[in-house]
Amino acid sequence: MLYRENGQFKTSYRADQQIFPILQDRVLILALVALAFIAVPFLASEYTFRAVLIPFLILSLAALGLNVLVGYCGQISLGTGAFMAIGAYGAYNFFVRVPGMPLIAALLLGGACSTTVGVLFGLPSLRIKGLYLAVATLAAQFFTDWAFLRIRWFTNDSSSGSVSVAGLNVLGWPIETPVQKYLFCLGFVCVFALLAKNLVRGNIGREWMAIRDMDVAAAVIGIRPVYAKLTAFAVSSFIVGVAGALWGFVHLGSWEPAAFSVDRSFQLLFMVIIGGLGSIAGSFFGAAFIVLLPILLDALPSMMGIPIDTALAAHLTYMIFGALIVFFLIVEPHGIARLWATGREKLRLWPFPH
Repeated sequence: MLYRENGQFKTSYRADQQIFPILQDRVLILALVALAFIAVPFLASEYTFRAVLIPFLILSLAALGLNVLVGYCGQISLGTGAFMAIGAYGAYNFFVRVPGMPLIAALLLGGACSTTVGVLFGLPSLRIKGLYLAVATLAAQFFTDWAFLRIRWFTNDSSSGSVSVAGLNVLGWPIETPVQKYLFCLGFVCVFALLAKNLVRGNIGREWMAIRDMDVAAAVIGIRPVYAKLTAFAVSSFIVGVAGALWGFVHLGSWEPAAFSVDRSFQLLFMVIIGGLGSIAGSFFGAAFIVLLPILLDALPSMMGIPIDTALAAHLTYMIFGALIVFFLIVEPHGIARLWATGREKLRLWPFPH
């Protein structure tokens, strides 16, 4: 079936839902997952786990949740950092206030807290859209920043405003070393990526995409905009909330509201745009771009033997990083996922049976 693309999105539901449509993709994905579970724990260094792999996995999960809302349902959100914070602080309160609370249950309950608040802030989407909706979701960011700084109950009466967790374990298995944390996060990412893939291929995914493409026409053919938009906010907020809980519990261990500032919201939005709107794989591509590029830019002067002041290097990194984002959006506005799709079409020439 031939189809023509229009802007960021495809005009065919079938094309939009064919996330891994050919055997090469499935073989590659299974190989990458096997490599991630089996080989990486033995090959990567402790620095690689802490600075690259664990942040990449958690931010990929958060970008996946945001892509459900922005890429598949077309609802712009600038409050993703707030929903991550709600997930982190919600999980923290369940973990420290309920004796014997299992770690996974605390993380999922943190996601449920984020879902509740996400649906509340998603209610304006029933009346407004575009830039106005983005500003409405940005209000969630400012509200949570104030609440977690001023209301001491959320931080278990911590005088400094920061909270910490320790002694993490799952069914008696400790989650302490970088390898254990990496495998724990990888398991969450695989499960949620599979769930998201099946959701966007199902009836609810078709409703999201119909609302995204033309909400008036979707309502005419019997799709309920209220249900579609609020379910998108609910699913997105739940995934983002779990990612925020993982960011606080597993990656940081000790955090304060600044860890989920508005900068985090913009960072996740950049991931989705650069990786590819309306693409599961695009969430991972965008997270890899955002996580790896600053590390490479920081290491580049020393690799080339150029003596440079540390402060100047940090400023140059931000400047080059911003310029590359703008350049990339001009050259390939459909995101890295579009480049992958182009390469995938060429790989159809491989001797794989269809």
